[in-house]
Amino acid sequence: MQTFYEFERKYRYTMKLQFPKGFIWGTSTAAAQVETAFEHQWKGVKATDGYTFDNTTEHEKRRDEDISYIKQFGSMYRCGVDWSKLQRGAFQEFDESTVLEYQDFFQKLRKEGMQIMFVLHHFSNPLWFENNGSWLNEDNIPAYLDYCKKCIKHFGEYVANWNTFNEPNVYAANSFITGLFPPFQKNYFKGDKALKHMAMAHDIAYDFLKAYDPTKPIGISQNTVLFEGRNLLGKLPAKLADWWFNKKTAELFKKSDYCGLSYYALMPFDPFPITELETPEKIAKLGMPHDKMWCYYPEGFLTIMRRNYKKYKKPIIITENGICTDDPERRIQSIKDYLKICHQAIEEGIELQGYIHWSTWDNFEWNIGPTYRFGLVTVDFETMDRTMTSAGKYYSKVTKENAIDI
Repeated sequence: MQTFYEFERKYRYTMKLQFPKGFIWGTSTAAAQVETAFEHQWKGVKATDGYTFDNTTEHEKRRDEDISYIKQFGSMYRCGVDWSKLQRGAFQEFDESTVLEYQDFFQKLRKEGMQIMFVLHHFSNPLWFENNGSWLNEDNIPAYLDYCKKCIKHFGEYVANWNTFNEPNVYAANSFITGLFPPFQKNYFKGDKALKHMAMAHDIAYDFLKAYDPTKPIGISQNTVLFEGRNLLGKLPAKLADWWFNKKTAELFKKSDYCGLSYYALMPFDPFPITELETPEKIAKLGMPHDKMWCYYPEGFLTIMRRNYKKYKKPIIITENGICTDDPERRIQSIKDYLKICHQAIEEGIELQGYIHWSTWDNFEWNIGPTYRFGLVTVDFETMDRTMTSAGKYYSKVTKENAIDI
């Protein structure tokens, strides 16, 4: 007869948390971050790690190779297209060769059994749009809507799920309030205006996307952060940040079929934001776990999901989640940490339909550069060679078994 300790030793590595049948697994990238830069506002921007936003990962030259990785990570690939490359001026027809390039890519993904969550706007605008006032100019909304309609015409048959915008709160805040993204402005009222104009565009786009095919879900990806005041001076700015970034954005974009949520961080205030990027000495003093960018606190995502589901009673899809690290083993632990939280949310009755990991392979992390890595597949940015990591192998196993080991 086995003792308890013999039984535990034999089975402890095979105990699993099973996810519901039909749970969606996948990964995500953004066109601007993985394709060679065309005529958009990020081209030529010098990142904090010294790299220039240009070649990124040369995805357009390596699509077949990249598909070989994408297909290993579940059944859904969340991605977009380069608006600036497709549409060279406002209301112009799409460039035919670029359309064919994307259609070929999407057809190959479909042959591999992949569904596409199509992101219409992911932080990148054509220069003609940017030079006409970007999202500060309400008159630009019809141009975006024209782009959306042409995406339906050329790519709609390949799409299973639509995101009108990726993290509009991050885009508006970083472009017009913090000044971290082009056009590098610092004005709260401009950020607020940009967010509202994007919400107006979303509401209209939702209607004609739904008219095109009422069976295909439509939403956004809303970035969420758990803001925390670490002292008396920090409590008010943390509450204001939570109101604008989390609550106001959710209200402005509530015309959706599901809540697409991304989460990466806890952000303390003292009264200023405390991050590993900007104030590593404060993070060290607080003794808080962190990755290369932010405080690491997976439990905060459960707080966000509970709050969101209680208010909106809509299904939730995790549209982005990951960790900024060079260590694949730490990424594996992060996947386990976050998926335990996701499983707990489901057990509590939250209708969580899927989890999409960020990112499929290392990409150009916007203003801070490519050495800030999120990929399950690592990229050598001198040769652009790809290599599957142990984290990629682990996540592939999770998606196949529809479970995580504990």
